Amino acid sequence: MTNKEITGQSIENLFPTEPIDRLMAPIQRFLRVETTSGIFLIFATLCALVWANFGSDTYTDFWSFPIGFSLGDWEMVHPLHWWVNDALMTLFFFMVGLEVKGEIVNGELRDIRAASLPIIAALGGMLFPAAVYMLLCPEGADRGWGIPMATDIAFVVGCMTLFGNRIPRGLHVLILTLAIADDIGSIVVVALGYSGEINWFGLLVAIALLALTWLSFRAGLRSLVFHGVLAVIIWYAFVMSGVHAALAGVALGFLTPVKPWLCQGKLDAVAVKIGNFLSGGPKLKDGEKYDLCRTLLKTSQESISLQERFVHKMHPWVSYLIMPLFALANAGVLVEWGSFSGVTVSIAAGLIIGKPIGIFVFSVIAIKVGVSKLPTGVSWRLLLGGGMLAGIGFTMSLFVSELAFGGLSTTLASAKIGILSGSFISAVFGMAFIYFCTRQKKKVPSKTRAL
Repeated sequence: MTNKEITGQSIENLFPTEPIDRLMAPIQRFLRVETTSGIFLIFATLCALVWANFGSDTYTDFWSFPIGFSLGDWEMVHPLHWWVNDALMTLFFFMVGLEVKGEIVNGELRDIRAASLPIIAALGGMLFPAAVYMLLCPEGADRGWGIPMATDIAFVVGCMTLFGNRIPRGLHVLILTLAIADDIGSIVVVALGYSGEINWFGLLVAIALLALTWLSFRAGLRSLVFHGVLAVIIWYAFVMSGVHAALAGVALGFLTPVKPWLCQGKLDAVAVKIGNFLSGGPKLKDGEKYDLCRTLLKTSQESISLQERFVHKMHPWVSYLIMPLFALANAGVLVEWGSFSGVTVSIAAGLIIGKPIGIFVFSVIAIKVGVSKLPTGVSWRLLLGGGMLAGIGFTMSLFVSELAFGGLSTTLASAKIGILSGSFISAVFGMAFIYFCTRQKKKVPSKTRAL
């Protein structure tokens, strides 16, 4: 194959096609679609609801099944539900930490003036739902104030993607940045409002190990095995401290380097060397070809930041396994008349009413004061529609509900029904509102007079 032929085709097509590749190709194309992760979440949620309502005993028994480890007198045994929420979801929060740091260093949150509108809007989108909840919630249920404050990025992205080019890019960027800022706020809420009794020794150990992680990155220690083992120890220290282990994932995400270890020039130099060899240059001695190819592999890998590598490697696992598994473990609620209560109404109202009003009001204030401006192509009506979609709480709302009402089965069931109904109504209202705002009016042909 000539250089011209190679240049004219995509890099993926350079590799030989095997039978398994033809089988996996349609699956890979499906997984690349932005709405796919939302489809997985919806499917897992429906499965959980069907399972909980037609086999409630098996659902409860399955997620209560104890799993753990023991070594001598030490043991760590917890229900399967705990391992999903406190272990696997740490990886989800690690992913959140990675994405937030990437946005702060290289993305939309880098310029505080450009990020001011979504940050201010996110603040309103957290305070108003919490206020609506506190106004409506029954006595003794005030601990659930943090439940309607979150926005689910996967579902919101899926809803906006369905509109294609009818939604301006400015609204996409605004809502995504708002959701990221919302995640930061939700993490703070979990840390301050829903951590248990703090074991200060465990917390100090966790902080010391996080400092060691930072120093090791600064010193150039890039062994993933070392940092992986250290990360597990840090997670365990957070578990023992009483501070929710999700914060371990966020902290490690923030500590991961965003800048690549090698500059682009290093990769260019190695590529030129191997290009000279492949173009018929001087023959290499035994082992030199192997060393050169290994150098090219390492150089190309280290020309990409560790943060970017982790995001691309972990995104499929988080989107298509961890989040659906979390939904399957937490969305299963027995829907019966007794489950509907003031908590249900309070959470649903917080998501449906509090979210869009908070986002819209704080945005108007920020723009009128002159701190921010509306993104190009985004009208006030579209901003309100985006605020409605932001009322899809789901993942983080379910997570916080477990922390708030984990020991109260009836109240927890009411909270989950409020989350599911509020998120569903927010999605329907938001998509309908945006549809009517963006639909093109048909041109009515003018009548011509007969001569």
